[in-house]
Amino acid sequence: MQFALPPRRNLSAPLYSRSSRLSLQRKKQLKAVAILGFALLVIYILLSQLFHSGTGTPAAPAGTSSLVIVTVLDRARWSNNYIQKITKNREDYARRHGYTNFFANLSDYESTLDNAPRGWGVVPAVRHAMATHPYSKSFFYLDANALVMNPSKSLESHLLDKSRLESLMLKDVPVVPPDSIIKTFPHLKPQDVDLIFTTDSEDLSSGSFIIKQGDFAQTFLDIWFDPLYRNYNFAKAEAHALDHIVQWHPTILARLALVPQRTFNAYSKDSSGAGVDGNYKDGDLVIRFFGCGTDTKRNCEKEMDPYYRLWTKKSQND
Repeated sequence: MQFALPPRRNLSAPLYSRSSRLSLQRKKQLKAVAILGFALLVIYILLSQLFHSGTGTPAAPAGTSSLVIVTVLDRARWSNNYIQKITKNREDYARRHGYTNFFANLSDYESTLDNAPRGWGVVPAVRHAMATHPYSKSFFYLDANALVMNPSKSLESHLLDKSRLESLMLKDVPVVPPDSIIKTFPHLKPQDVDLIFTTDSEDLSSGSFIIKQGDFAQTFLDIWFDPLYRNYNFAKAEAHALDHIVQWHPTILARLALVPQRTFNAYSKDSSGAGVDGNYKDGDLVIRFFGCGTDTKRNCEKEMDPYYRLWTKKSQND
């Protein structure tokens, strides 16, 4: 009996030639896809760098100042001479360091305040400044009853540079002096800071602080300006509301740095309530005449006048 033999195999033909061609073609396709994907990733990163800088902050157009000084002017209560002195002081400081000034009129926010104490004007004013200058990174709010006394000091070298801020940050200390059980975070890093405040002997200071542009800042200001706090009738209005918020909102405390009072909030000798070593000394960046507008025995313009003359001499000599 004969059995059918299997077809004879051509031993010279390459094994799996068709599948090899398909495999090579697939590798080429995968390589092309990988190259395309990498190119798209690079384009995405470049566009992200172009339109965003930092976390949530749009890239600044050329010529945009990194810092805005915010001052609220109460034209209904202060003389034109007093307002001109405050304005000149701020403009001189901004010009020296490439900053921008934002002068807000308290009357513009009266309807928003809804009969709340006038001190609350700080919050909508800062929000207004942020909306007007969306590309600026930092905002320095300074009460109008204050003067920049050392104009040669930039806020970057004096406070905002990471190494400088690291050396100034008060860690694991009561948020509200003298004995709040809530303390600043001991492991907070400068790169995580969005709020910089000082305290006096009793409270966080709402009259001189720095806030960084971004979603966190807007959320913080919205919480601070909540109608519940404005209508609660705190003894010290926005200052006591600030004390409350920072102590009971750990997400806010986690972004807040406290620095020594004289860093940018030194009180004049006539101002009560200064913290330990919180009164103004020659060479300090700022002097504040804290409480001069609410104490009937004091006069802001008279208290400021000798310091204004001293500042004028310094600014002319620098």
